[in-house]
Amino acid sequence: MRTDGILALMSSVEREAGELILHARKIISKNKTDSRNVVTEYDIKVQNLLMERFSERISGARFVCEENGVHDDLKAEHLFIIDPIDGTMNFTKNLNHSCISVAYSSFGEIKAAAVYNPFADEMFTAVKGEGACLNGEKICADQCSLKDGLVLFGTAPYSSEAWDDTFVLAKKAFLNSLDIRRQGSAELDLCSIAAGRAGLYFEEAVSLWDYAAGYLIASEAGAEVTRIDGTMLPFDLSRCSILAGGKKARADFIALSAE
Repeated sequence: MRTDGILALMSSVEREAGELILHARKIISKNKTDSRNVVTEYDIKVQNLLMERFSERISGARFVCEENGVHDDLKAEHLFIIDPIDGTMNFTKNLNHSCISVAYSSFGEIKAAAVYNPFADEMFTAVKGEGACLNGEKICADQCSLKDGLVLFGTAPYSSEAWDDTFVLAKKAFLNSLDIRRQGSAELDLCSIAAGRAGLYFEEAVSLWDYAAGYLIASEAGAEVTRIDGTMLPFDLSRCSILAGGKKARADFIALSAE
């Protein structure tokens, strides 16, 4: 199957999975490591549905998923990197800002991505080298300076060692931008950068499933996506920092972070 066909499959299956989320009742969360790191039965249901559908259509499909320790070979020919509900805490509190995120990788290179927010019916997609879209329409990242844009950030809630640095950077960002926002979904923050809704996004600790799809979408929309220090993302199972935005805003922020 061609990459555009795989993307169409991903988008279709995510919309199917979105119905599970929209019709969720009696959402009960369980702690994975602590009260901030939670999982619901819908995370598992969505993940299982995605894996089943992709396995049905793609021979040799392999998976790296957030839940249940599903971590296949990162260099597989057909690898789907899945976050079944990015923004689970939002989901448990009915904040309606969560998404289903899937990146398709082949031999270690991310080729396609789809991020779907069923509450807003927004499907962000990208194929490597072909640009990024929102509901089929091309999108472009904002190329403003830091002072002329909004800054999105994550609090790295599962990495207590990063909290002090996070809030130091958040204050610097607040004082040197239009304002800051904490929305609770790394993938949707990256998609907001892609759509030009904010000028910059940063977080001190994210995992591969938190950024794989959003990385491609933001990059294809003209943003630059790296670690906070400007080095390349690792695309492995380690946790890392992330910084996304236009060239000017990123340069301004990197300079601030070094002060």
